[in-house]
Amino acid sequence: MAYRSGGPKVLAIVLAGGEGKRLMPLTRDRAKPAVPFGGIYRLIDFALSNVVNSGYLKVVVLTQYKSHSLDRHVTKTWRMSTMLGNYVAPIPAQQRIGKSWYLGSADAIFQSLNTITDEKPDIVVVVGADHVYRMDFSQMVDQHIASGAGVTVAAIRQPRSEADQFGVIDVEPDDPTRIRAFLEKPKDPQGLPDSPDEVLASMGNYVFTADALIDAVTKDSTTEGSKHDMGGDIVPALVAQGAASVYDFKNNVVPGGTERDMGYWRDVGTMDSYYDAHMDLVSIHPVFNLYNYDWPIYTTYGPFPPAKFVHGAHGRFGEALNSAVSPGVVISGARVIGSVVSPDVHVHSYTEVEDSVLLDGVQIGRNCTIRRAIIDKNVTVPEGTTIGVDREADLARGFTVTDSGITVVGKGQEIAPGPDAPAAPEGDA
Repeated sequence: MAYRSGGPKVLAIVLAGGEGKRLMPLTRDRAKPAVPFGGIYRLIDFALSNVVNSGYLKVVVLTQYKSHSLDRHVTKTWRMSTMLGNYVAPIPAQQRIGKSWYLGSADAIFQSLNTITDEKPDIVVVVGADHVYRMDFSQMVDQHIASGAGVTVAAIRQPRSEADQFGVIDVEPDDPTRIRAFLEKPKDPQGLPDSPDEVLASMGNYVFTADALIDAVTKDSTTEGSKHDMGGDIVPALVAQGAASVYDFKNNVVPGGTERDMGYWRDVGTMDSYYDAHMDLVSIHPVFNLYNYDWPIYTTYGPFPPAKFVHGAHGRFGEALNSAVSPGVVISGARVIGSVVSPDVHVHSYTEVEDSVLLDGVQIGRNCTIRRAIIDKNVTVPEGTTIGVDREADLARGFTVTDSGITVVGKGQEIAPGPDAPAAPEGDA
C-alpha cells in the first residue's frame, strides 16, 4: 500500500465510467474522463495527478462507457515503479457479481470489491475523474481519521442562491464538520454557521474507512429502489447512521498554490462549462495556474516538436496572443487570440482564430474565421470557412451550437468547402 511515513494504508479508486451525455459531441467516441483538456491533458489527468501528488500510489480506475481511448491513455501514461508495488490500473466492468454492467458509481465499487479485499487498505479515497482542480487528499484523510467517521465528503462553498444546482451538505450548527443531512438541489437551504449566504456543495470526492465502504456498498447492492449512486445513496445512508463528516475545500492548501487559484474547482460537465474552464487558463493572470511545478499535472502528449510560428511580412504574421499553444503546432501566417491550441494543429495564412479551443490534429485552411468554437480532433477546416460567426449557418452544417453561442464541431466531422476565398500571395501555407 501507499504509506505516508507510518500513516494509514490507502487505496485510491477513480470513478471513470461517466458517459458524459451533456458533453456531446465530444463524448460521441470517448468516455467523459478521456475528453482532452487544456491542450495536452485528458480530464482524468487532474484526478490522477491529485491522487499521486498526495502520496497515494496504488490506484484503480473503474471504467465502462466507450473506454478504449481512456484505457489506452491511462495504460500508456500512468506507469509507476513496480519495484515498490505501485500502479495505476484501469479496470473495465467485468460482470464479476452477475450479468449486469455497472448500475451506478456505488455498484461499480461493489462489483470491484476484490480490489479492496486484495489490498486490505485502512482508508479508501474515492474520487471522480472529470473535474479540473488541485487538491491534497492527505489533508482530507488526516481530518477523516481524526473525526472517527465512516465517510468524509469533500465540499466546496457555493452561493446559497445557487443551491438548487448542487447536492448540498447541511451541517450540524454546533459542529460544522458533521453532516446533518444531504440535500439534493434544495430550493431554500440553511446557510453555513460562519457564512449564512453560502452552502457546502459536494465535490464528488470521498474518503472512507475501508470497512465502512465495504459494508455500505454491500448493503446498497440489495436495497430495493436504490440507484446505487455514491452521492445519492451511500452518503445519505451513512448520514442516517451519524457516521458522515464533511471536509471544507477552502481549508486545503496545495504546495505552490496562490491566493488567486486556491479553491479552484470546475465541474466541466456541460459544453459551456468546458469552454469556460479553458478560458480560465488563458486569462492574463490565470484563475487556474498550470505552471505550478510544486504540484504538477502529469500527462504525456507524444513525440511532437516545439511549436512554430512562421511568416512575418506581406500581411502574413504567424502569432498567438493570450493563448496556450501546445507542442507540434504550426501557426503559419495566421493570428490566434485567446485560445487553447492542442498538439499537431496547423493554422494557415490569413486565418484568424479567436476565443476558441482546437483539439489534436485540427487543420485550418487559409482565409478562415473561427470565433468562440470548440473543434474536436482531426477536423480539416477548408479554405475560406467561417465557424462561430453565423449561428444558423453553423446549425445547417450539422454543428452543435450551445445556448450561449459556443459552436462545437465533432471529432473527424467533414466540413464542406466555403465560398471561394480571396486570392492570396504565393508561398508557404
